[in-house]
Amino acid sequence: MSKMFWKWLPISPVALGLFSVITATTGAIAFPVLAGTVQESSGQVTSVSQLSDVQPTDWAFGALQSLVERYGCIAGYPNATYRGNRALTRYEFAAGINACLSRVNELISTATTDIVKKEDLTTLQKLQEQFAAELATLRGRVDVLEPHLETLDKQQFSTTTKLNGQAIFAISGFAGGQDADNGDIPTNTTFGDRVRLNFDTSFTGQDLLRTRLQALNFNYFSGEGGTGTRLPEGTLAFNGEIGDEDPENNQVGVETLFYRFPLGKKTEVTFFANEGEVEDFVDTVNPFLDGDEGARGALSKFGSRNSVYYFVPSGAGVGLRHRFLDGLELSLGYLSSTASNPNASNGLFNGSYGAIAQLTFQPSDRFSIGLTYVNAYNNLGEDLAIPGTGSQKANLGLVTDSPTSTNAYGLEASYQVNSGFLINAWAGYAKTRVLGVGDADIWNYAVALAFPDLGKKGNLAGIVVGIEPKVTGANGAIANLFTEIIAPQNRDSAQDRNTSLHLEGFYSYALSDNITITPGLIWLTAPNHDERNSDAVLGVIRTTFTF
Repeated sequence: MSKMFWKWLPISPVALGLFSVITATTGAIAFPVLAGTVQESSGQVTSVSQLSDVQPTDWAFGALQSLVERYGCIAGYPNATYRGNRALTRYEFAAGINACLSRVNELISTATTDIVKKEDLTTLQKLQEQFAAELATLRGRVDVLEPHLETLDKQQFSTTTKLNGQAIFAISGFAGGQDADNGDIPTNTTFGDRVRLNFDTSFTGQDLLRTRLQALNFNYFSGEGGTGTRLPEGTLAFNGEIGDEDPENNQVGVETLFYRFPLGKKTEVTFFANEGEVEDFVDTVNPFLDGDEGARGALSKFGSRNSVYYFVPSGAGVGLRHRFLDGLELSLGYLSSTASNPNASNGLFNGSYGAIAQLTFQPSDRFSIGLTYVNAYNNLGEDLAIPGTGSQKANLGLVTDSPTSTNAYGLEASYQVNSGFLINAWAGYAKTRVLGVGDADIWNYAVALAFPDLGKKGNLAGIVVGIEPKVTGANGAIANLFTEIIAPQNRDSAQDRNTSLHLEGFYSYALSDNITITPGLIWLTAPNHDERNSDAVLGVIRTTFTF
């Protein structure tokens, strides 16, 4: 017998076994659990049928059958399983190769000549000749890859944490109009930014620990500083904290910190340590328009979602989502903006808070409806939880010196007419009580249209028409609270004088998968729900970068 025979005989079973389990779809090689590779493996099996989790329909069944019944070169686990989808380490691979070679040598020494057939050697020689160039190339690539992998192992950021980021640059400004004080709105043009870095960590593959760093310098047009419009209507969705004259000034800080994990198969729980948001655990039933706090979708807070959601402050607390059925979900949550404050009338339960419950029903892939209830308490000071939309009078927590409590009810619906057209609508009612003074009835409602992939994939056009929060009625002495706080022309009544329309249109154009530019206009008729004020028009150009 030639030297070639003895050269290839010891490794031919192994080589044939390895070639037989190459998968063409992924290019990966799936190695079986070989005899002797794992300490917990059971004794040698003599038939593939002894492995309970191996079926004839499995793609590598033929390879396993050959290794078991022809070469006796395989072992299972003590519970008679094979665990074919289990990952194989380099140590196990080396041990398995050694075990198979030992088995082949044993067969040769006992002169079991019918185990290795001449056809096998011929096939192996042909494969060697046909794939010589490819094997040489592959060997070279592996040699180059190994030092890179060693460097990556030493220098990698984390094995459990991924980094993703987002940056918004926006130009905005009013083209004219009058504000809540019946003063002309300055026609200044502003330029601002918001930058976020998310560190997303998973310990089990199903949980999420998010730490978000943020820097921004956007001003509220309704604030005392900035343009001084004192007009809560038209507030942009990506602005900073309400009332800040110079919000953060691009100082970097921890903006969000939460931990989310599954509780069983149908329940998801999220604990918020800082700046938790309703959208993190509640479906606002406004797909496409409610996009990552203004980074995508509508430009304004009002156009993003039902204003009743804004009665729940950003803060610390807990959120829960439970899916009863495929089309029925319950969301519950409690957030407090004074959770870390140890002073009297503050803290997690004694200060400003918002509790929310929502039942979301989705009878089909195209139709969704949400029923929302919010109970909120707004304490004194800077931690007031306010909607940030609507008239001055609708923002009682902002313009009065008294604590307020609110019970709010929302109805949201979304219907997808086709893949390129969605109709969204919502209505919200709030009964807000200025403690010890009286109650106010506040309404808001809107219809919104979304046109995804308009022009090309990734684009989005949107139109929003509605009425921002408006006081339609009040009792008690609420009007007296406004005497020294709001403009004289608005002091005569606790309710708003007229009705203002919010008209918004935008078009997001995807320059690439990571860059989107969105020009848009927000037109407010009768600002502050007062027809004595001339219409205000706000122009915005938002550019969003994701990475």
